Amino acid sequence: ANLAIARGDFPNPERDIDPASVSGEQHAVLAGGCFWCVEAVFKEIDGVNSVTSGYSGDAAHNADYKTVCSGATNHAEVVSIRFDPARTSFGQLLKVYFAVAHDPTQKDRQGEDRGRQYRSAIFHVDAAQREVAEAYIRQLDKAGVFNDPIVTEVVPLDSFHEAEAYHHNYAELHPEQGYIAAVALPKVAKLRRKFADKLKKSPA
Repeated sequence: ANLAIARGDFPNPERDIDPASVSGEQHAVLAGGCFWCVEAVFKEIDGVNSVTSGYSGDAAHNADYKTVCSGATNHAEVVSIRFDPARTSFGQLLKVYFAVAHDPTQKDRQGEDRGRQYRSAIFHVDAAQREVAEAYIRQLDKAGVFNDPIVTEVVPLDSFHEAEAYHHNYAELHPEQGYIAAVALPKVAKLRRKFADKLKKSPA
């Protein structure tokens, strides 16, 4: 419910990574609840080359869906986003992450999905990403964009373990599934409504 941003547009990050300072494809790893829903949102963004669901925050040997969902590991469900910094920036991906992809004020849950694996977390790959993420959280909190404080964790990326094959493109392949219809599709609709200028010209 906290995602009701009543006044004006969601703010752009005041601090971002200058595209001139990086070359080649860049990498972002974000956790925001069920990866099916987060993947569905980021796949539509212009400049995003690929979105892969997986697990971060713990070891490889227990990075499987059943074990992660049991809450027995410290993994978070994440998406690994490969993007072209000339077409979209890390800060702009964070804008979509906070504005559409999930509710960053819910600790260790997203809606009815409860547990550490559904936490809100930005797994930064370097100091520049960490600084942008921390600055943006401060900016959003200071602006009072959400009714409650942002609880998103900003932590170093230790590893990314790709999820089982059947999770990839899950929302696109299963639009009739109840959970997807209730949780993922409204986020995609909100993205298309709020950020039409950021979308791929022909969604992949």
